Amino acid sequence: MTLAALWVFFGSALGGMARYLLSNAVARRIGETFPWGTLLVNVSGCFVIGALAAVTADNGSIAGHLGAREFLAIGFCGGYTTFSSFSLQTLNLVRDGDWRRAGFNVTGSVVACFVATWCGFELVVILSEKMT
Repeated sequence: MTLAALWVFFGSALGGMARYLLSNAVARRIGETFPWGTLLVNVSGCFVIGALAAVTADNGSIAGHLGAREFLAIGFCGGYTTFSSFSLQTLNLVRDGDWRRAGFNVTGSVVACFVATWCGFELVVILSEKMT
């Protein structure tokens, strides 16, 4: 395993635990009638990955730090929320002036992921009904 992969590994573990703890804390405090914990995780993860993208850019303050991008952006934010990666990639398309692809990424991701979630759920329901 390379050093970069180890940075991603440890960052992902910490990000996943942070997501779990924050989301559960919000759910206990506010309730679960709306997924406020998930929304808070996604929005805060997007904020963090945006800030990290700025400080790890070529002219950023930690651009040359070994493992910073792998640990923080890919590992921590990836474990915390993949929505942050999606948002950064969409921002990069917008910054490049590729509004068509950015719009497709937003629309396609939301619709495709919702449909995939629904299909996976329904498949398990159908299979479990057939097994009983």
